[in-house]
Amino acid sequence: MSKNASNPTWSPKEAEDYYGFRRWGADHFTVDAGGALCVHPLGDQRSIRLLDIVKEAEQMGVRPPFTIRVQDLLRQRVIRLNEAFRAAIRDENYEGRYRGVFPTKVNQLREVVEEILDAGEKYDFGLEAGSKPELLIALALLENKKALLVCNGYKDDDYIRLALMGRRLGKQTVIVIEQLSELDATIRLAKEMGVEPHIGLRVKLTTTGEGKWAESTGEDAKFGLTASEIMVAVKKIKRARMTEALRLVHFHIGSQVPNISTIKKAVIEATRFYCELVRLGFPMGILDVGGGLGIDYDGSRSNYESSMNYSMEVYARDVVSNIKTVCEQTGVAVPDITSESGRALVAPHSMLIFEVVDRIVRDTGEPVPLTGKRNPTLRELEDILQNADRYEPLERFHDAKQKKEEAHSLFNLGYLRLEERAEVDRLFWQICRDIQARLPAGGDIPDELGDLDKLLAEQYVCNFSVFQSLLDHWALDQLFPIAPIHRLNEKPSVPATLVDITCDSDGKISAFIDFEDIKTTLDLHPLQPGKPYYLGAFLVGAYQDIMGDLHNLFGRVGEVHVFLEDDEEDGFYIEETINGSSTDRILGMIQYNADDLCRMLKKQIDRATKNDEVRPREGVAMLEMYEKLMTAKTYLDFRKKPGKARRKKGA
Repeated sequence: MSKNASNPTWSPKEAEDYYGFRRWGADHFTVDAGGALCVHPLGDQRSIRLLDIVKEAEQMGVRPPFTIRVQDLLRQRVIRLNEAFRAAIRDENYEGRYRGVFPTKVNQLREVVEEILDAGEKYDFGLEAGSKPELLIALALLENKKALLVCNGYKDDDYIRLALMGRRLGKQTVIVIEQLSELDATIRLAKEMGVEPHIGLRVKLTTTGEGKWAESTGEDAKFGLTASEIMVAVKKIKRARMTEALRLVHFHIGSQVPNISTIKKAVIEATRFYCELVRLGFPMGILDVGGGLGIDYDGSRSNYESSMNYSMEVYARDVVSNIKTVCEQTGVAVPDITSESGRALVAPHSMLIFEVVDRIVRDTGEPVPLTGKRNPTLRELEDILQNADRYEPLERFHDAKQKKEEAHSLFNLGYLRLEERAEVDRLFWQICRDIQARLPAGGDIPDELGDLDKLLAEQYVCNFSVFQSLLDHWALDQLFPIAPIHRLNEKPSVPATLVDITCDSDGKISAFIDFEDIKTTLDLHPLQPGKPYYLGAFLVGAYQDIMGDLHNLFGRVGEVHVFLEDDEEDGFYIEETINGSSTDRILGMIQYNADDLCRMLKKQIDRATKNDEVRPREGVAMLEMYEKLMTAKTYLDFRKKPGKARRKKGA
């Protein structure tokens, strides 16, 4: 623990408040007295220090960057959702039941889907598929014949045949019609196969969503049927004598809906569609309220796009009560309720751990020795630096900026030497730091001066890829909580942004969660030579695990699957480690054969050896290094430490 003035002690509460652990982490994250971040998988007193997981994983040969999956936390989310609906149904005297499904598109990884199905077995919790590959997964993994298998997305004949095969196997498969052409194909193929299908209709609501995904909803949505198209569908179903097949109404109000009132409006409108279809003579039985249940990424409990102004329990209660109210008004028996909550289930259980490996600092060099007559621009900058009281802060900044631009122009024209250019840059940034230090805490600050924090922030270089592991941050400006997992008993003193190790300038994080707001820097700790500094990105279990691309060919990071020890209060065990992508595997995904590449390089080395450009021993060493790196992990390794691996499987 550091006790010097530049790095004073910091209380766990101060750390929790600044990084928001208690806000966005609910009961699942705390800071212990030693400054370590702890996860509480079940939301009770039992905890696991994340740094302990990192150390044990490294002993097993898995080094950051890697994903920690807290499996007990994933199971707890599944249980909590089902129990929330059970409680709401009981409290509202609702005569239907809850039959939830997990939308596999949110995270198709086998270890995630299997854990969800196991935790949801007693609730008959099912799956949703939105593509043929997802349906192939769902048909094989979902063995509970009481659980629903909801088939969404665009469908060709093979997709529909797969779904109908599920019906032949006794599964509760429902084909949700997104376009009228799918209904024609379903009717035709069901007759060919001699299968009675279960059909759902996805309706386009006039109610639109809110937040980042609002444009995917409403009357201009990509999927769903309008009221007039539903009437056409009704005629087609009756004409085919498949009235008994129509069982479900489905809608989707968008992902991460921050405002509960939007969900209420959508549920009411969809229930009206459901009741009308019952009136038209269809048996129905299920109302699928789709996704939308949010995650409070910033912990503000508000209708801000990175938050939500409701809890899981409030969501369940409002869905149940509004469906019941509309059904009672129309005299229709209440349906069973299905939801496709994915983000809310899987986001909290997964966290990305990565290491800061370097830093980039604005020009802080020593004064450059200059000979001869000093350039007037240099003298003016020195005056601006030394006579701060003579200027208003904004005037001082503008004058310094002007002089810097003048100096750069002189350099480009050949009237300023490199030494002088270097001294100009150093003086400018020193003036900026002095202005920043003199700004009053709080109060109104001009925008240009407010941007000094971002301009002067250090850049911490982190061993991971934004494009692979935090794709939504880059593509959608999604904010994820980011914080150190240790040294939290020290006051963070370095305003910083994060940059990854890709060669793309977009590979950075310069927007961080704040309370109903965004901050452009994150206070972190000074790097200590020879000591690792670990950061975590949290709530990343939805979409990020599966959507990352192959930018710079870094590939998938490793994984560590953690469970609580049953017989120890704060014990844990790593059930399994999964190695990140190896280089040869990634190259194979883009049509390169590792053996071919090695042979091609060997020919070049042999040629260089024959031409006496390379000594034979050097050539052998070159090829050995090339072949070794071909099977190594794609991420950088700044700390060469031996680690004996055990209980591993390849990614």
